[in-house]
Amino acid sequence: MKCILPLLFLVPTLCLNAVGEDWPQWRGSRGDGISSETQLPTSWSKTENILWRTPMPGQGGATPCIWGDRIFVTSSEGDDLVVLCVNTANGEIQWKQKAGTGNQDARAGEGNSASPSPSTDGQHVWAFFGTGVLACYSVDGKEVWKSDVGQRFGKLDIQFGMTSTPVLDGDALYVQLIHGRMKMDDTTRTGKVVKLNKNTGETIWEMDRVTDAKFECKHSYASPFIYDDGASRFLVVHGADCITGHDLSSGKEVWRFGQLNGPTAINPKQNDPTFRFVASPCVDPKSKTIIVPTAKEGPVIALKAAMLQGDCSTKTDVVAWNSPRTPDVSIPVVLDGLVYLLNKDGKLQCLELATGKEVYLERTYTGQHRSSPLAAGGLLYFGSNDGHVSIVRTGKKFELVNTIMMGEAITASPIASNGTLFIRSYEALYAIKAK
Repeated sequence: MKCILPLLFLVPTLCLNAVGEDWPQWRGSRGDGISSETQLPTSWSKTENILWRTPMPGQGGATPCIWGDRIFVTSSEGDDLVVLCVNTANGEIQWKQKAGTGNQDARAGEGNSASPSPSTDGQHVWAFFGTGVLACYSVDGKEVWKSDVGQRFGKLDIQFGMTSTPVLDGDALYVQLIHGRMKMDDTTRTGKVVKLNKNTGETIWEMDRVTDAKFECKHSYASPFIYDDGASRFLVVHGADCITGHDLSSGKEVWRFGQLNGPTAINPKQNDPTFRFVASPCVDPKSKTIIVPTAKEGPVIALKAAMLQGDCSTKTDVVAWNSPRTPDVSIPVVLDGLVYLLNKDGKLQCLELATGKEVYLERTYTGQHRSSPLAAGGLLYFGSNDGHVSIVRTGKKFELVNTIMMGEAITASPIASNGTLFIRSYEALYAIKAK
């Protein structure tokens, strides 16, 4: 599981190794879902261009991460939740560690407790699970520390598990825990944002995130990201009817934009008590823009990051544009002045970044989609719940290059490293490379 921001979380010597080669966390080395790879395959089958296929011990929607010759992935294994390290060259499983138990499946095969994505800095790997277990291992599989965030920061109360992916930055892990009792007359608030020492798991700060959200709106499955345009740097947190920015050193809220649930000037639709966020925001530091998806036929808006200060909910000048169609699950991708939005039904929408004007709205494969697009070599790659991978050429002219039936459910996002496309299905991990 989620935009998309520059994540400057590596020490200088390691950062040089990662850029353009490794995929250290969910949305890549820059946090934008964009790979520098240019020669990824556009056609494959069970016998063509498959470098290797490694069966997984169970289902999982977590996107893998890569450093060098190691690819890390989480999975269910019956009731257990496990972390695996796989060799990128031959697909051999190098180690497997049990992180916890209590796997829970979401409705209609939409995911399970192995949905948050792991991250790595080349020395350690961090794995979070929907049950609240957060574990750190050396890249050789030795447990360094393990913790239960529900026990530490309050019992998790979220309908489909805490599937938000922590963001790794420098020596810290940032975790958003946005949840709460799903009862209409309940006014308790349990949402928190937490900063942990990545080496020890110790708490650096924890901050209550108070909102007016009600019922299921208290729940967020979106993930936090670091915004950094060279002039300002903060944590972006999305959920409970609003998006907020937080000071990295203290956790203090520095700006907020609410009114995402209607009826408001931003969203004219009726108030929806089930308006929970799944899609994460996407940040483009070059244009100093934050693309903010909402949920359930709500809008997607573009915020001017340089103007965000204090409560901006009613400040119309901070909104660059407002488009009426949001992706409900997938994260936007910003590339070459265009914004790509993958809808759950497989329709792909392209907007101008500067104006929000629609360039096209076209259907790819007709099916449910929960993965987010990978952009590489002038192409977008994304998978469907019933195992079809669509490949679309980037640019203002829509072109569906190929649709490939893999026959295995896919909710993780495709990733790329060293000329190879990696896809994690519910059944296996694939390495796909043009021969």
